[in-house]
Amino acid sequence: MKVKMFSYFLMALVLASSCGEEKNEDQVLLPSNLQVSIVKEANGAVRASFMAVNANFFRVNFGLPNSTADRATGNSASFNYQEPGTYTITVQAHSTENDFISSSESVTISNEDLGIGIPNVGYESPLSYDGYDLIWQDEFESNTLSNDWVFEIGDGCPNLCGWGNNELQFYRRENTELQDGFLIIKAVQESVGGKNFTSSRIKTQGQKSFTFGRFDIRAVLPKGQGIWPAIWMLGDNIPEVGWPACGEIDIMELVGGSANGRDNTVHGTVHWDNNGQYANFGGSVSLSQGIFNDKFHVFSVIWDESKIVWLLDNVPYHQIDTTPQALDEFRKPHFFLFNVAVGGNWPGSPDSSTNFPQQMVVDYIRVFQRN
Repeated sequence: MKVKMFSYFLMALVLASSCGEEKNEDQVLLPSNLQVSIVKEANGAVRASFMAVNANFFRVNFGLPNSTADRATGNSASFNYQEPGTYTITVQAHSTENDFISSSESVTISNEDLGIGIPNVGYESPLSYDGYDLIWQDEFESNTLSNDWVFEIGDGCPNLCGWGNNELQFYRRENTELQDGFLIIKAVQESVGGKNFTSSRIKTQGQKSFTFGRFDIRAVLPKGQGIWPAIWMLGDNIPEVGWPACGEIDIMELVGGSANGRDNTVHGTVHWDNNGQYANFGGSVSLSQGIFNDKFHVFSVIWDESKIVWLLDNVPYHQIDTTPQALDEFRKPHFFLFNVAVGGNWPGSPDSSTNFPQQMVVDYIRVFQRN
């Protein structure tokens, strides 16, 4: 009996040893020595690079709310953040889908990283000129727009869908704000009113209009393919005579894009009705270094009874003789408009290179007339 029990005991030991060996053979070798490097690049882009011993693949979560870890191709992954904030980037090194180790790093994205910070450098114009009086100004020092400004809302439909240029944005109040003495008009990629982008357009129509004078506007401009900021004027009589018979003075337009001659170039143009035919005449100026998103510049026109002169930082770059009778539009009062359009006939649509949000920051507008 004792011999039989001893045999059973030996058999149990063998079976237990055998099961243990099988279990050891099934154990998964986890990755080790996971190393993660985070580098911030231009316009809110962040690149995560990683490596680990015995890793078969990696997954990365860039820390957005309700996001999941996506499988990476190779040993790096990139992401473009659209909003400022502090984000936790988590990298998982996998041996199998369910077996992995992880490491997390934090990255802080600022307005400056996104290209929507407000520079503290740039040209500033004087508060007075010989022979002129300062008759109106807005320094945007309050918390809300003054009653001198009104909003245009929507996409121009039904009468002027796409605002006459096949533009892609829906204008609304929420994209305009006053902050620290600056007017900020922001273009955002979001779906509102059947459009995929939003922005703002404000004007002084019915509140402030002027015939002749010197107009100075200090601003930092947005950038990127499909971005179209404008500081301009339309004739008060547009409700009666329509466009272009009312006349249009474009103090500044920028047709955004990374190519040379886009983000570093602004245009000054007039549009009018030339004896029943549409007419326009424009000029442009380019920076020798940098782009108009880098720092403040002052965009000006000097408009009198016989001509309009365009200036950048007080240096003239374009002029038109308005004495011909066909240009009589430019001897009548005009009001101001500020806007940032997205897409349209001139700039074309945004593409994968365009970073959102984009903003035009206006420090002040000042109107001088001869004394």
